[in-house]
Amino acid sequence: MYLVTVFGNLLIILAVSSDSHLHTPMYFFLCNLSFVDICFTSTTIPKMLVNIQTQSRVITYEGCITQMYFFIVFAGLDNFILTVMAYDRFVAICHPLHYMVIMNPRLCGLLVLVSWILSVLNSLVESLMVLRLSFCSEFEIPHFFCEFNQVLQLTCSDTFLIDMIMYFTAALLGGGSLAGILYSYSKILSSICGIPSAQGKYKAFSTCASHLSVVSLFYGTLLGVYFSSAASWSSHSSAAASVMYTVLTPMLNPFIYSLRNKDIKRALERFCGR
Repeated sequence: MYLVTVFGNLLIILAVSSDSHLHTPMYFFLCNLSFVDICFTSTTIPKMLVNIQTQSRVITYEGCITQMYFFIVFAGLDNFILTVMAYDRFVAICHPLHYMVIMNPRLCGLLVLVSWILSVLNSLVESLMVLRLSFCSEFEIPHFFCEFNQVLQLTCSDTFLIDMIMYFTAALLGGGSLAGILYSYSKILSSICGIPSAQGKYKAFSTCASHLSVVSLFYGTLLGVYFSSAASWSSHSSAAASVMYTVLTPMLNPFIYSLRNKDIKRALERFCGR
């Protein structure tokens, strides 16, 4: 699954980069999403594969903090880029005549840059807070990677302030992004309903279908993991369910975009033909 994730997303990046017809805002964001998905899975899965192979589940304190830092960075980036892609589809369908003016290269680059800055700063704040906590000399994390919530449960220090900051940032960044996606699609849906012809409605909806599938998969599995773990308090079931959004979702993204997109199919055929 890890190899399929890496090569599938890498193939999307190479196909889009090699085809001048796909040098548009939509595919620029898709390339960024594919790159982030590769990095997202690479923060946890290689270490897990080594653990399985060597039958050793040891990770150093420094390695744990580093893994947690990069995991939060790329999870946040996944969240922000999906939001930016929803805005791109909103402009394309609701303001088609001004699309290329609004979604100019400068704005596209700025949106990705802001996403990186917010993700890095958020991860840096949370990681620095963990560094200030006190732990025992040895402790066991009931997960296949250093998940932020699991690490917090093992500290001897008071975590009230960290919990408040964590919930606030999750509501602000995660909730704000999800609200932006829902708002964009509510406007898109109202615009599609206003199109008189059935063919026009289908064409408009087909441009959003792939992104909507990825958004549903990512947020559905992510929310399902945290709500189910909060309800059952089972760390092992939470670890098993976490595979859904850390491995399965990034692996399925290339299939969703390539199978439902004729432009990507043609670009892949030309690239593989070379």
